Amino acid sequence: MDIYKFWSFLLLITGGLFFLLGLSFLFNLFSMMLDWELITFNSCSFSMSIYLDWMSLVFMGGVLVISSMVVLYSSSYMEGDPFKVRFLYIVLLFVVSMLFLIISPNLVSILLGWDGLGLVSYCLVIYYQNYKSYNAGMLTILSNRIGDVAILISIAWLMNMGDWAYIYYLGFFDFSVSSWLMYLLILASFTKSAQIPFSSWLPAAMAAPTPVSALVHSSTLVTAGVYLMIRFSEMLYSYDLNYFLLISCLTMFMAGLSANFEYDLKKIIALSTLSQLGLMMSALFMGYSMFSYFHMLTHAFFKALMFLCAGLIIHCMNDTQDIRHMGGLSKCIPFTCSCFCISNLSLCGFPFLSGFYSKDLILDQMVLSYFNFYVYILFYLSLGMTVSYSLRLIYFCFSDSLGLFTFNNYSEDSIMLYSMILLTFLGIFSGSLFSWLIFSYPIYGFFPVYLKVMPLCFIILGGFLGYILSKLTVYHSIFGVSFNYLVDFLGCMWFMPSFSTYMVYKGGFIYSKLSSSFMDSSWGEFLVSSSLPGLVNYFSSFYSFYHMNSVKIYMISFIFLFLFLMMI
Repeated sequence: MDIYKFWSFLLLITGGLFFLLGLSFLFNLFSMMLDWELITFNSCSFSMSIYLDWMSLVFMGGVLVISSMVVLYSSSYMEGDPFKVRFLYIVLLFVVSMLFLIISPNLVSILLGWDGLGLVSYCLVIYYQNYKSYNAGMLTILSNRIGDVAILISIAWLMNMGDWAYIYYLGFFDFSVSSWLMYLLILASFTKSAQIPFSSWLPAAMAAPTPVSALVHSSTLVTAGVYLMIRFSEMLYSYDLNYFLLISCLTMFMAGLSANFEYDLKKIIALSTLSQLGLMMSALFMGYSMFSYFHMLTHAFFKALMFLCAGLIIHCMNDTQDIRHMGGLSKCIPFTCSCFCISNLSLCGFPFLSGFYSKDLILDQMVLSYFNFYVYILFYLSLGMTVSYSLRLIYFCFSDSLGLFTFNNYSEDSIMLYSMILLTFLGIFSGSLFSWLIFSYPIYGFFPVYLKVMPLCFIILGGFLGYILSKLTVYHSIFGVSFNYLVDFLGCMWFMPSFSTYMVYKGGFIYSKLSSSFMDSSWGEFLVSSSLPGLVNYFSSFYSFYHMNSVKIYMISFIFLFLFLMMI
């Protein structure tokens, strides 16, 4: 376990240094680019580039601080695992891939970090070796491969511009080149950040150990797509992004709705991550890339804290994740429940916690913008849904109504608690801290009274809905057995997991069966597989016969030629 603590300490110190360096770059308006040219091909130079500015350094600091707490937490969580050292190195490889993606201004080196995230996430999702993990890992890696291919095509497409470093072109893209590049990069970011229609892999990736989920869903894998879009935001705003804004808003709404009908603790938190990713993408496509970055930072801290608390709750509940089995946990593990409530309230945007500063800012700017009423309603409904599933989760886990399962482990591990303490402070104070540091002047929105009260009304309505949903039973006349199809539709992400799996491979299986019977067992076998070897065999036997009987063949050829000449 000492190796875990060593790496945790090293990551924490490095993260703090990066954060301080980022603040220095921010205050001095300074950035640095290191470029090492490896090879030049037709005026297109292949180089290893590193771009350091305040945005990349602050984000790297956040990633490393969260990683340090996750590694410290894992030292206790994975204590009985026989492969805990291998697990540590896979997690460190995951963090390195993310850092590589953050500092790369070059699409080729971005692809290395991007592909590294996809491959290592597959290794982590299938860490517990069972059929459920294998299926989840396959769905995760195949969904992410679509984005990898989009990045590969973008690399080929950028050769039209003469270099792969996008940072050279941000101000003056050639529109004939950049329109296709924009679509490819949005496709890549949608797959990595699990927007509709690629949302089904995100809850499936919960098969990974809980510390991995804390890392993946806070600051690494899912934020890679958002970060890529933030870097390319100057290019995006030359185009009409309303269609992508609609998809992001629908993702946010769909995830919030599904979380209200889900009973798996980790999947509820995963769906809340999906909802917040929809919010970040929506802010980005509205034109507020800096607000999206701000929310990405604050969200990373309280979401990591939420997963770590959930991991300890699952640990204490003898590895059950069903919230219907829980209840009365606040009397047994009070500190963990306090941290969990703080992170939940921060997620809801409770005043003066970190989530409030970024969410309220995005909502205010959305109201001040010129977007239509449909987007406006989707935003506010999603806000209400967030409060709804958060309060439903708190009610199921911490209220006095005891669940079906007995509480097995009353101890709160001190190592796990240490890792939560720092994240709790960051979950409370990071919003105000970053709002003072990032924005050089306060951003205010002046509204009529009814617009300022509107978020509060939706929060109260969402809280009431969460209470009502927590009281519903399977025998209820509206959302019970009689309307089970509706509950399935609302709780299964609008049947998206079925679309991503069953609908894809059903047609593929039928086609592969037809191909096998038509090609492998029919004329294709004879024509493609047997004809060429048969022809080669015939010629080889002919040459062998010719070689073995060369004198006889010469004599017969001579006699026939002689007779032919005599006849002439």
